[in-house]
Amino acid sequence: MPMIRLQLTGNDDVANELINLLTAIEGVEHVEEIGDLMPHMDDEDSSSAGLPDDKAEGFHQIEIRVPNALANDRVRSVAEALARDREVAIEYDEDF
Repeated sequence: MPMIRLQLTGNDDVANELINLLTAIEGVEHVEEIGDLMPHMDDEDSSSAGLPDDKAEGFHQIEIRVPNALANDRVRSVAEALARDREVAIEYDEDF
């Protein structure tokens, strides 16, 4: 079963909207947000604490299992349309 793995840079509402849209696509068998596996070592006493990079939108890793190339194309089309509409970034992990 082919798997698409993407990362969305945006707030939780947009991530939830994307997951709901992808779940509704015919043929999509599984959609799951994967937890952040890297611990964040933010230290309040750090010289970089409070910088704008620390306040950026969230990162959401999402896995989608599709049965074929047609479903793959649909998922990518929906994800990219939402990203344009909501002005968020989507990046695909092609190595997965």
